[in-house]
Amino acid sequence: MINTTLCYVTRGNEVLMLHRIKKEKDINKDKWIGIGGKFEKEESPDECLLREAKEETGLTLTSWKCRGVITFLNDSCEGEFMYLFTADGFEGQLKECDEGELKWVAREFLDSLPKWEGDKIFLDLLWQDAPFFLLTLRYQGDTLVEAILDGKKIR
Repeated sequence: MINTTLCYVTRGNEVLMLHRIKKEKDINKDKWIGIGGKFEKEESPDECLLREAKEETGLTLTSWKCRGVITFLNDSCEGEFMYLFTADGFEGQLKECDEGELKWVAREFLDSLPKWEGDKIFLDLLWQDAPFFLLTLRYQGDTLVEAILDGKKIR
């Protein structure tokens, strides 16, 4: 299992999304996701979050919160523990990302974007301002086959 961060940066009613279109071998190819990435050696979740945000967007996050931990399991790749963050404060200018196209998207349009099926579950929890949660998402390829929220099977 690898450790990663995933962050949804907000600006009013908009969310910064990354359309993963630039890498050939990418499990997220053509999907819209938040920003983030893999921990480096001896890096904490906060340190990874801040480094990845700066590398991918050019922004320095000034206000963020860890909202939950997602266990992402897929029969076609190594599993992940994803530390899920939201951020509502940042400084700097958005830059071009080498992993895809960054775009501010109004929250009401997020559901129409191609993304992982389980993302809707945790995005709904984020927008409902749910307390810290543990979510397990089990996939077979691109198909969500099981979702467990705080120990209770919801799918």
